Amino acid sequence: MPQAKNTLTIEIDRHEASPIYLQICERFKAAIAAGHLKPGDRVPALRGLATQLNTARGTVEMAYNILVDEGYLQMRGAAGTFVSSSLPGAVTRTATRKSRADAPRVRRIEPAADIGHDAKPLRPGLPALDAFPRKVWSRLVAYRARSGDPAALTYPEPSGYRPLRERIATYLGLSRGVECVPEQVFVTSGYRATLELILRSLAKPDDRAWFEDPGYLLARNFLVETGVRLVPVPVDHEGLDVDAGIALAADARFAFVTPSHQSPLGVTLSLARRMKLLDWASRADGWIVEDDYDSEFRYVGRPLPALKSLDRDDRVIYCGTFSKVLFPGLRLSYVVAPERAVERFGQLTKSMNAGSPYLFQAAVADFIAQGHFARHLKRMRALYAERRMLLANAIVKAFGNSVTIDLPTGGMHLVAIFRTGRDGPIDDMAMAARAREAGLAVLALSAWYLNGRARHTLRGIVVGFANVADAAEAARLARMLRRAYDG
Repeated sequence: MPQAKNTLTIEIDRHEASPIYLQICERFKAAIAAGHLKPGDRVPALRGLATQLNTARGTVEMAYNILVDEGYLQMRGAAGTFVSSSLPGAVTRTATRKSRADAPRVRRIEPAADIGHDAKPLRPGLPALDAFPRKVWSRLVAYRARSGDPAALTYPEPSGYRPLRERIATYLGLSRGVECVPEQVFVTSGYRATLELILRSLAKPDDRAWFEDPGYLLARNFLVETGVRLVPVPVDHEGLDVDAGIALAADARFAFVTPSHQSPLGVTLSLARRMKLLDWASRADGWIVEDDYDSEFRYVGRPLPALKSLDRDDRVIYCGTFSKVLFPGLRLSYVVAPERAVERFGQLTKSMNAGSPYLFQAAVADFIAQGHFARHLKRMRALYAERRMLLANAIVKAFGNSVTIDLPTGGMHLVAIFRTGRDGPIDDMAMAARAREAGLAVLALSAWYLNGRARHTLRGIVVGFANVADAAEAARLARMLRRAYDG
């Protein structure tokens, strides 16, 4: 029986941003491309390679599973694992031309697949602009602009307008179960600014961080740019797979999660996983960054308490935003700092920027204090529940058995998953590109994964429903999606 050459060695670089399991994948692909491993050759056993690399067995197992999914390896039970005997010739021809610098890493998505900044139909994450109470908002802004308060003309407080921080702390305690004081609340100019504040306050060089796979695109883009060593951790029907995260990087410094409504799959992190995640953070001296981006919109029962509400060791950093509940043009977000880091956060806000504009902060504080915020959320829950059904029904009617849609219990977007066709997985990236050319702001589901071309990756589209006005518009948009699907 053919054997792998004794001289074959697999090496990893722990200083690379790419996770170890991906490095293992690329080393095997390079060995196959160079002819060091040939079809039918046996590859090292999981335990043996894990010992050689001084890494967890689960890390090697995940790499092998990916290589099997992509057709490079075959598992033959007790006989071992072998290079696929049916490996396409194109694999070696194209791979030979690839340099190590071309190896897939945790990547920034291409601009064509980015979230975007306009109000095109079906844009995920865009609230119902037609239902925002503009008259009330205009009155509050005008009142603050005419007030003559000197604070409107001077530099704003870097940590945020004090009355707004007080309103946020009260709101989080009542609606999300988050116990905090105003001094822990820091107002930022968006989630990106929030992440920058967190990392500059708590991160160290070469820190590793768990990141949901699939996970939030814009957060991934920014984290990649900062040089954080992301460790993609799979997501299933219970949310982030904490056991997989521990197997991949038990010593990670951060875990970035969307527990209330996972982005993009929409699942909720189960209570068992929440407790396991908190236990990991406590034992590993790590930080959990909870992005609670649209938790206010839940259509089955009451909104779930935040992960932060279960935190007894002060390991969860809670992040929220007004972009989803009011409108993104506000550029107002907030973060609840751990008690032990409040001083550090405060110092950095002074050096990072001069604070968010007073006018909008004061208007939002008034909007909350006068009860408009609570009434607006109540109206939007009812409206979004209706629009969610309109779009889901229209897509199912237009696509028939070609897609499956699990109605999300919350959030502002749907995920339509394509069924595998007779010729294999549907190219959702190409379909989404055609839809964008037609004027629809949809995103391919596979773009949210680290390795969007792997066989196990779900294919589909992520579509926002908040701005679908009625059944007629839903039907029209669904037909446009179907035409893009048909090519």
